[in-house]
Amino acid sequence: MTTYRSDLLRLLDERGYIHQLTDASGLDEAARAGIVPGYIGFDPTAPSLHVGHLVSIMMLRQLQRAGHKPIVLMGGGTGKIGDPSFKDEARSLLGEETITANIASIKRVFERFLTFGNGPTDAIMLDNAEWLDALEYIPFLREIGQHFSVNRMLSFDSVKLRLDREQSLSFLEFNYMILQAYDFLELSRRADCRLQMGGSDQWGNIVNGIELARRVDGRQMFGLTTPLLTNADGTKMGKTVGGAVWLNEEQLPTYDYWQFWRNTQDADVLPRLKLFTDLPMDEIARLGELGGAEINEAKKVLANEATALCRGSAAASDAAETARRTFEEGATGDALPRLQVDGSIGVIAALTGLGLAASNGEAKRKLAEGAVRVGGEKVSDGQYEIRPGAEPLRVSLGAKRHGILVAKASI
Repeated sequence: MTTYRSDLLRLLDERGYIHQLTDASGLDEAARAGIVPGYIGFDPTAPSLHVGHLVSIMMLRQLQRAGHKPIVLMGGGTGKIGDPSFKDEARSLLGEETITANIASIKRVFERFLTFGNGPTDAIMLDNAEWLDALEYIPFLREIGQHFSVNRMLSFDSVKLRLDREQSLSFLEFNYMILQAYDFLELSRRADCRLQMGGSDQWGNIVNGIELARRVDGRQMFGLTTPLLTNADGTKMGKTVGGAVWLNEEQLPTYDYWQFWRNTQDADVLPRLKLFTDLPMDEIARLGELGGAEINEAKKVLANEATALCRGSAAASDAAETARRTFEEGATGDALPRLQVDGSIGVIAALTGLGLAASNGEAKRKLAEGAVRVGGEKVSDGQYEIRPGAEPLRVSLGAKRHGILVAKASI
């Protein structure tokens, strides 16, 4: 393990955030000498970010905890193009109204993880549409485009993947890496930003920005990437049968968010505690040593801590209590997803309406597998009609996913 001298790199290293560094000794020294503003970019392609973005959000949080300045860059400009990195096909182009609404929705989550303000280490949020929308094409080509080699751009893994598969890569998408590099240059000028961080798939884009700033402004910049996060079984973290694990409450109930963390595989508990909580390292080490049935206590701590950061302490406590009542007492809880029913509802509509199944097809498969229970009784008939009475009625998909049906008159 590399020995770092700055609090920043020691913190990031011991918690498992560091995969690649462009100039480890240079960044280490800069972080010891003063405040290092660092940024990560997020394209507003949906009203909420998801768990796949969370390691980046937590890295900005750790940057601030270590006494440095986080910069959240919203891709109001680049979001109109879409990052082609390791995508099989082009993203659908979003309109400006949708992008603006998505940014407003996403910002609420960042306000829970970071302290924003005007102080030297307070976080700031910028939108690259501020400078990208104003670019003039010919001056941009002359001043910025001359510093990029197409041969080198074609060698990046994110581009090669699409070309090797003979999948279309539009000129629009090909420009994305140039615009991201230009973002780093602009942030250097506007906010004294010296560090860009991101996932390992962003390495080529980050290096482009560092080289552009050196060539144009002669400035030393730094890049840092995190490892690709996978579960112990090799699957991508955050991918579930129910779809994306969204950070905003409107996209995913807090109980489901809590359950995502509670269902962490045994081998993943220790690294997840390091990356996604603020617990002291000695406490994380203690929890990581738990084995057998005791590992479930560590999973509950992970679920409580991660949910409290994203949804607030009160919501985390409610979700934990609902889980306790659901599994230990067989009762219903306030934090479970609820659906109001006027009269009766088909079991397939109930499963999709509660978010327990992502589609009618999935609901039918689960019914056929015998994985669905209504009020504790197994149901396999897709035509089954459910009629809630005076008491809430629990619908379960497997042992860990539950929702509540409530008669309209009782609400």
